[in-house]
Amino acid sequence: MRLLPSTLLDAWFAPAPKPGQVDWLRDATYAHRGLHGSGVPENSPSAFAAAIARGHGIECDVQRSSDDAAMVFHDWELDRLTGQSGPVIEHSAAELGRMTLSGSADCIPTLRQLLDQVAGRVPLLIEIKSRDDLRIAPLCLAVRRVLEGYRGPVAVMSFDPRVSRWFHVHSRHVAHGLVVTEDGKRTLLGRLRRHLALWSAKPQFLAYDIRDLPSGFASAQRRRGLPLLTWTVRSAEHVDRAARHADAPIAEGAGLPA
Repeated sequence: MRLLPSTLLDAWFAPAPKPGQVDWLRDATYAHRGLHGSGVPENSPSAFAAAIARGHGIECDVQRSSDDAAMVFHDWELDRLTGQSGPVIEHSAAELGRMTLSGSADCIPTLRQLLDQVAGRVPLLIEIKSRDDLRIAPLCLAVRRVLEGYRGPVAVMSFDPRVSRWFHVHSRHVAHGLVVTEDGKRTLLGRLRRHLALWSAKPQFLAYDIRDLPSGFASAQRRRGLPLLTWTVRSAEHVDRAARHADAPIAEGAGLPA
């Protein structure tokens, strides 16, 4: 029995988005965790305001509070970015909202506060954080509730195929993508795992590790219509590589246009 080529299997199990459905993703440079730097912490209102002022799209991270609110914060632990310690998920949204981000007067924002701040002026990418030991549904549901009625360009994405699959099933009108890193695994088993993740996630776009480009897998998905974003673009060399092999960069520092 002859096996079907992977391109046919990809098209069957993870169809490309309809033409024009997510084309807007290609039209921006996304500031990774906002336009942050000295005195302006990542994922902070100040970093988001700076990105908006420069006309950049925004990439941010969200995770869940103890009372199931979507909070804009990257790390699982509070230690690196605040004067507090311990897991984010052990605190309520109100408690987290009173915690200042180190080196600034900004506090941890909710996703609702971020949406109110952006107000549709620039595109927004929301990376939903996940772990194998945590259910993804509560956070996905919290994000969907906050996005209801939002009129600006917005997409969700995750390394976890379950997240994109959840939005594919429960909220298909929200653009949903898969974040990918090959992590040096260009073996047959590594390629198979990427295809399996793709088929499970059913994403409308990919966000790919810049260190893995060019990539045969990424190029194949791009050719069949999935926008290809790439992270984290941090240098002139990365900028050139992203321009040649991807549709839009998620960048910071020297990777952002002056």
